[in-house]
Amino acid sequence: MRILKYRKARRRLGVKPVVRHTMRVTKGDTVQVIAGEHKGKRARVIRVHPKSGRVTLDGVNLVKRHLKATNQNQQSGIIERPAPIHHSNVMLIDPKSGEPTRIRRKLDKDGTVERIAIKSGQSIPRNR
Repeated sequence: MRILKYRKARRRLGVKPVVRHTMRVTKGDTVQVIAGEHKGKRARVIRVHPKSGRVTLDGVNLVKRHLKATNQNQQSGIIERPAPIHHSNVMLIDPKSGEPTRIRRKLDKDGTVERIAIKSGQSIPRNR
């Protein structure tokens, strides 16, 4: 009879499929935080992370990071920079009333997708 030896479990190596979240927010939009520590703040979207479903806002969710100088001209120290928050915690601002609103998507005749504010019915232009 064969002696049993410990073996690592065979793992399937390979790339997992990337799940991209469909987000109604794009870079440059003005949004309001509707949940969390920074509820009620309005800010501009700096960056959108579709793989993780998060957005980075200007001046919201600031975290302190220790930065080490990479060259002679740079200075080491503690810097504050914005960290991403989940896209479900922000709402777009209605261009007419200036209040947070849900949006609907409409396909134009030329094939482009237009975002329409539900409260006022006006289109929200994409600011890229």
